[in-house]
Amino acid sequence: MITKLLIIGAGGHGKVSADCADVMGCFSQISFMDGTFPQQTSVSIWPIVADGRDVSDFIAPDTRFFVAIGHNSTRQRIMQQMASIGATFATLVHPTAVVSQRATVGAGTLVCANAVVNIASQIGQGCIINTGASVDHDCVLGDYVHIAPGSRLAGSIQVGAGSFIGIGSAIIPGVKIGKNSILGAGSTLLRDLGDASVAVGSPAKEKIKQQ
Repeated sequence: MITKLLIIGAGGHGKVSADCADVMGCFSQISFMDGTFPQQTSVSIWPIVADGRDVSDFIAPDTRFFVAIGHNSTRQRIMQQMASIGATFATLVHPTAVVSQRATVGAGTLVCANAVVNIASQIGQGCIINTGASVDHDCVLGDYVHIAPGSRLAGSIQVGAGSFIGIGSAIIPGVKIGKNSILGAGSTLLRDLGDASVAVGSPAKEKIKQQ
């Protein structure tokens, strides 16, 4: 069934998500919910139809939702709240992305233009594999992970739920990253990183753990 798509969040990430959904060509209607409504009623070519507080009014068999919030923990909170009232989420994969038929991608995840997800990799729900990022074979990404543009994950890497891999980063094979951790932009990670850690540099060095 061709479905309607309702995107939560009309910022930059929302526009990227809508553009991806548009070129996929499988939605009969794309619209937004955003806190700027009713002062703002459109973003690019798409309408903003509500402020996001009344999601339950839009739940229907032919409607899929997508939470286009870049901040990991905020995206997680909103998706979990929506799931609890019966919302069903779309998975968006840009036509120029290469996703192995033997990889898995969770509901509510966005795989952006020119990204790669290789064989036997597992991508959790609510993740972002951003523009031009690559996730090589046998990687496991937990829920609500964000791999920023141009990042490179070699084979058999594990990234814990809620972690953020900064733009242009590189991670060598077999590294394990804990939950809710951050790898800074342009960093090269050569060893494991624990939960709630911050590492930056090339090679990356761990900073004070987050609270």
